[in-house]
Order: sequence, then C-alpha cells, then structure tokens
Amino acid sequence: MEGEYMKGNTQDLTKGSIVKAIILFSVPLLIGNLFQQLYNAVDSYVVGNYVGKVALAAVGASTPIINMLIGFFMGISTGAGVVIAQFFGAGDLSKMKKAIHNSIALTLVIGVVLTVIGLVFNDPILKAIGVPSDVFSEASTYLSIYFWSLIFVMIYNMGSGILRSVGDSKRPLYFLIFSSIINIVLDFLFVKNFGFGVAGAGYATLIAQAISAIMVMYVLMKTEDSYKVVLKDIKFDKEILLKIIKIGLPTGLQQSIVSLSNVIVQSYINVYGASVIAGYSVTIKIDGFVNLPLQAFNMAITTFVGQNIGAKQYNRVKKGAYITTFLAMVTIGFFVVIMYFFGRDFIALFNQEKDVIDAGRLMQLTFLPFYIFLPINQVINGVLRGAGRSAVPMYVMIFSFVFLRQFYLFLVTKVTSDVVYVFLGWPTTWVVCSLIFIVYFFKVQWLPQEKGAEA
Repeated sequence: MEGEYMKGNTQDLTKGSIVKAIILFSVPLLIGNLFQQLYNAVDSYVVGNYVGKVALAAVGASTPIINMLIGFFMGISTGAGVVIAQFFGAGDLSKMKKAIHNSIALTLVIGVVLTVIGLVFNDPILKAIGVPSDVFSEASTYLSIYFWSLIFVMIYNMGSGILRSVGDSKRPLYFLIFSSIINIVLDFLFVKNFGFGVAGAGYATLIAQAISAIMVMYVLMKTEDSYKVVLKDIKFDKEILLKIIKIGLPTGLQQSIVSLSNVIVQSYINVYGASVIAGYSVTIKIDGFVNLPLQAFNMAITTFVGQNIGAKQYNRVKKGAYITTFLAMVTIGFFVVIMYFFGRDFIALFNQEKDVIDAGRLMQLTFLPFYIFLPINQVINGVLRGAGRSAVPMYVMIFSFVFLRQFYLFLVTKVTSDVVYVFLGWPTTWVVCSLIFIVYFFKVQWLPQEKGAEA
C-alpha cells in the first residue's frame, strides 16, 4: 500500500483468519449498535414509565418518520464507506482521501436539506399517517425537536463510517458509549426530575447526538493517519462523488423507501388505538435489539468484502460470506430462545399496562419463528453492497418490504380486523426476501471476476 497509514487503530481484513477478523471487527460494531439503539429506547422507557402510554405512543409514532429520513442518509454513507474501503484495500491513498472529503461535503449538504424538509413537513406527515388526536401533539413536539439533531446524527454516522472503512470499529464505539450515557442521564433529568415530558426526551437526544458528532470529527481532524480530514479539502470531486452516489444512492433509496413503507404500516397500526400503538412501538424497539448482532455482521461483511475486492482476494470474499452467515444464524438462534422465555418481561420494562403488554407479546410471538430468515437477508445484503452491487439489494428489499408488504396489508385488512394478520406482514416478506437473495447469490456472477488472489 502507498505510504504508511496503519497505526494501530485500522484493521486490514484482507489477511489472516476470516473468523477472527469478522468477530473482532463485529464486536465493537455490535456494542456500538446497542448504544445507538439505546438512544430511542431510553426515550421510550423514560416517557413510558414517567409520563404515560400516550407519550410512549407519541415517541413510537415518530420513530418510523425519523428512520425514513436517516435511512436515506445511512445508505449514502454506506456507499461512501464501500468506496473508501475499496481504495483502502487497493492501497490507493490519494483517491481514499478524496473519497473521505467528498463524503464529509455530501453529509453537510444532505444534513441541511433533510433538516429543512423535516421541520417543514413535520405535522403534515403525522396527519398523513393518521396519528390519533390524543397522541398528535406530543408526537409533533418530539419529532420537531429530533429534526434539529439530524445534522449531528449524520456527521457522527459518516465519521464513524470513515473510521470503519479503514478497519477502525473501536473509536466510534467509545464515542457512542459516552454520548449514550449522556443521553440516559439527561433523559432522566429532563423528564423525571424537571417534568419536561416528551420534549425533555427530544432535547436529551439532541445534546447527546451533538456531542458524538463533535468527538468523531475531532478525531478525524486531529489524526496524523492518511484518513485525516482537512477543512479546506472538504469539497466535491466529480469522479469520486459519482462513484459514491452510484453505490450509495440505491442503498439510500432502499432504506428510505422501506422506512416510508413502515410509516404507512404505522397507519395500519394507528387504527387500533394508543394501547396497540404503544405495544407495537415497544416490540419494534425490542426487535431492534434482537437485530443488533445481525446489523453488526452486515456492517462487518460490507467492509470485509470491500477491502478484499479492492485487494482482489475474491476467494476470500465468498468464504467470508459463508462464515458470517453461520455466525449470524447461531447468534439469532440464541436470541430467539431468550425472547421466547423472557420477551414479556422485556415489554413490561417500558410499560406495565396489561393491554400494552398483551399487544406487544402477540406481535413478538408472531415474529419469533421467522427470525431465522433475517441472517440471510442481512449478510447477503452486506456482501452485495461491499461488492459495489448495491442496486440489487435495493430492488429486492423494495419489492419485498414495500410493494409486497403493502399489498399484503391492503388485502388482509379488507378481510379481517384481527391485528395478528397485520403483524404477519413482516415475517411473510422476510421469507420472500431471503429466497430471492439466495437465488441471486448462487445463480448470478456478482463478483468482478471469478478468479483472483488466493485467500
């Protein structure tokens, strides 16, 4: 590789044991994802216990909208990460530096645009998805405050993505742990002690996200490694920008469209009232925790594939995919057992009302038998993105999680009012998505070439 840029924080995933590389890289990501999930989960816990189920439902009703906007940017940041990882694996430092500064410039532009969009369309979106009148005011308050934190969320995630692309998954974790602790402390202080309600939860998140963004940018600007960010170099390079957009835009569209679909799904849930909305909200958050290891494996295999394709280690790419799938299968099996026996207790942590717990547990039991399909979706998705074929997961997931899920929900709600059939919309589309991914992975040549350096 050009120059000297391996100074202890980066990790070269093109050499050594694949199992060890995936696990060591995934663990910090897993812990980081856990603390990332804590942001919204702690908001829900605090308002659910110290304000009430209406406030809990308000936070829950806001979450799909937040995810829709952030999802678009996360896709773009994934594309940037793949480009940076490929240049890193190939040892092309000049282009890697350009990709990093393009990524920061893109973050600032998108962050401002999405913040404005969010603030302008805050109430109209909530009205469009049918948020009940008793929940609307608090949902609007929480969501409008959260929109101000979007730019910080994006700066942190892009900065962390840059560090992960060069194999550093530890320092983003440290920043996230610190800011999550700040968020937890401020949640209790603002909501429980000061009585600020859902606004307090929003302000706590805003402050914590700003701190995490400042920390990651400080490291990127102060490092002496080759991925150092220099303010005057933050500008667009047409060739690199197009490469980032080519890989990132499909993933961004996929995530935002799937999140938009979840906003529409929320409208199906909203007709069942505050108790079901609250139970659904809690279960979705618990489901998010169950998915954390899979997301960590997804992020790890994306970087792994990006680096190894950059180094032309094509045999190693496929071995990594098989090993990561196995690790993800074992992990999700463990969590299914835990959720089967203790899932109801987890729901009760957020709210003790029986109707809320019953609604959440029904959704939970509907999901559990089908969790085994999720590792397939996450790993193959990550593999294809790392290979630069991000359009394929976009098409597959939009078809499965948007068109098919909406078609299913439209039909089933015409036939029955039983909420369990609404809940089945998720597992049904997980299965279809997995089957499509399996066929593509084994039947289509998705690697740049089928021969290359030995692993």
